[in-house]
Amino acid sequence: QMQLVETGGGLVQAGDSLRLSCAASGRTFSSYAMGWFRRGPGKEREFVAAISWSGASTYYADSVQGRFTISRDNAKNTVSLQMNNLKVEDTANYYCAAGQFPVKTSRYDYWGPGTQVTVSS
Repeated sequence: QMQLVETGGGLVQAGDSLRLSCAASGRTFSSYAMGWFRRGPGKEREFVAAISWSGASTYYADSVQGRFTISRDNAKNTVSLQMNNLKVEDTANYYCAAGQFPVKTSRYDYWGPGTQVTVSS
């Protein structure tokens, strides 16, 4: 079993930046691909970004490409999501996930409880 906890969410204005962090424990963190997903109000959970176990490969949803950056620090068992130029449509509960592959689906093995990001106009 792996435990994931997200931090860094908050209320910001459009154009601002936030950095989300996810701390992992319970399993060998470096063996897992990591992903970020989000669920906005009245929407389904959607893929945001993913990173391979080594950090060599990253993937992004078209809606965040060029604005968000995913990274990981295996020595500290953390994965981060730097969010720049936030838009109102980025408002959502953001979830950290761990799995065998950095897929764009929700088929990950472990999930954190989420952290809320609210962007006002």
